[in-house]
Amino acid sequence: MKAIRYHSYGDSRVLALEETDRPAAGPGQVVVKVAGTSFNLLDAAIRAGIMQEAMPIDFPHTPGVDVSGTVAETGEGVTGWSTGDRVIAFLPPTAPGAAAEYVAVPADLLAAAPATVPLPDAAALPTVGLTARQALFDHLDLKPGQRLLINGAGGAVGGYAIQLAKRAGAHVTATASPRSLDRVKTAGADRIVDYTAGAVAKTLAGEHFDAVLQLVRDTPEETAALADLAADGGAFTSTTIPGPQTARIRVEHVYVANDPARLADLVALVDAGELRIDVAERLPLADLPSVHDRAVEGRLLGKTVLTP
Repeated sequence: MKAIRYHSYGDSRVLALEETDRPAAGPGQVVVKVAGTSFNLLDAAIRAGIMQEAMPIDFPHTPGVDVSGTVAETGEGVTGWSTGDRVIAFLPPTAPGAAAEYVAVPADLLAAAPATVPLPDAAALPTVGLTARQALFDHLDLKPGQRLLINGAGGAVGGYAIQLAKRAGAHVTATASPRSLDRVKTAGADRIVDYTAGAVAKTLAGEHFDAVLQLVRDTPEETAALADLAADGGAFTSTTIPGPQTARIRVEHVYVANDPARLADLVALVDAGELRIDVAERLPLADLPSVHDRAVEGRLLGKTVLTP
């Protein structure tokens, strides 16, 4: 089969489309014929070596923590899944990933793919959908009627966070740049603040929110200023750099956790028409190095799906 692999840490030039052996399903595993994978910044961080202490990998490594596809083979002890089933999963980041024609996946990580979207597009859901859900409800404990600020809502996590927060009955203020304005509007934000027009903390000075979600890799000082917008007794959480420690508000950090049951819940929302999967672009797998480059340069607009 063909797969994108790299044999050492480095920039995007280490990524190469290679011929390699198709994986076999071990005990408790299935082999998935990949319909799509999607790019996440985590993939670039692992490739660059930034995560090598927390997430050591074996070389050569195939990236791609998101997968959608069909079950091609089941291993010993696997129940509940059969050849031909449409599935999605968030893969262990240190295991061989889905930037390939086939990938071996622990069967207990699978969820049925949404039936209402093209199968490759379903790869845009697992990692960022779970991140948004866990940030809002496990960390911020968002409740109906609360005021939520999402900083950096124009990205993939932000789009899901807006939709899920609105569905939960929150009032959402979202920051975005002009290039992502339409996506943020479509997601349903009540109010949009252009962060390119001035510092968010200054623009919103004097306002307070029950919950603040930081999705931007700001400086510690900018993140602390954003946390100051949380009301006394409120909550602040970040998917990027940790927030400041203070007794005035609850401060947490999001490390996305694999949760197939919650992923299945998100799929159900998609199929019910209550959650929209937004794909910014669809590219062949061979274009993955250029996607990494554009991501590092901040030029990716939303979620990119790649197909073998």
